[in-house]
Amino acid sequence: MPLSVLVTGASGFIGSHLVPALLAQGHHVRAMTRHPDTYQGQGEAVAGDVFDPDSLIAPLEGVDVAYYLVHSLDSNDFVDKDAKAAQAFSAAAAAAGVRRIIYLGGLGSDDDALSPHLKSRREVEKLLASDGIPVTSLRAAVVIGNGGISWEMTRQLVKHLPAMLAPKWVYTRTQPIALPDVIRYLVGVLDKPESEGVSYEIGGPDVLRYIDMMRRAAKVMKHRKLPIIPVPLLSPRLSSGWLALVTDVDMATARNLIDSMTNEVVVKDDKITRLLPGRLIGYDEAVELALQSQAEEREHETQEEAAEPA
Repeated sequence: MPLSVLVTGASGFIGSHLVPALLAQGHHVRAMTRHPDTYQGQGEAVAGDVFDPDSLIAPLEGVDVAYYLVHSLDSNDFVDKDAKAAQAFSAAAAAAGVRRIIYLGGLGSDDDALSPHLKSRREVEKLLASDGIPVTSLRAAVVIGNGGISWEMTRQLVKHLPAMLAPKWVYTRTQPIALPDVIRYLVGVLDKPESEGVSYEIGGPDVLRYIDMMRRAAKVMKHRKLPIIPVPLLSPRLSSGWLALVTDVDMATARNLIDSMTNEVVVKDDKITRLLPGRLIGYDEAVELALQSQAEEREHETQEEAAEPA
């Protein structure tokens, strides 16, 4: 049955792919953005900002299910900002009669000493449910796709560096997942009533260390072999400064990402694969798809520039 769906962060990495996928399933989709006048994606553009509670009233009116895809990784005070935003969204959604919230959070065991970033993602998950709306949470590690921050960081490191400095975090295990699989899961749980109020861990078929991800990305990119130079005493602050220097990831985002890379993030409960079975895309194929998407995007931009009047 078609539903009225709101997607927050509709112009972002995940949201821009989720909106057309939901439309393809016949749902009415509102694409919430702070700048609807410049929004170029699909869906019904509506103005809204999770950091402005009053702005949430109109976009949530008449909505059955809301997707929450917003976080403030590029801010030094992201923990407080994201907590306030989640509380405001929960209250506004409850007042509007929203039946369910679907949230994309982060992997990581509650038994571990989670980084501030991963703790925040878990806190947001709880706060979204604080006004009684069932929350379906999908917890992911690195999402491999064109435009994703973690993937872009990997790609640019491989492309730009003659050698890779190897602080301790490069040996942490993670379970990357391809963007199409994330979208498939996000769309799939919408039609599964049994997923209401349930948290799922999602990941691809490969468990890799970050150093393995870079080496395999270099091979797929047909790049030179990437030499690895161990630097075990490289601090998170120095690591983030180094990332900001050799990639276009800003300093705050780099620091928050580095802090999280000390936590092992692998799937320990694969019940999502029984709820929504299907072939999972492997890491190398995910890298190929990301590179292909980037090439197509650049070609499209070139064609648009050529078509502009002189």
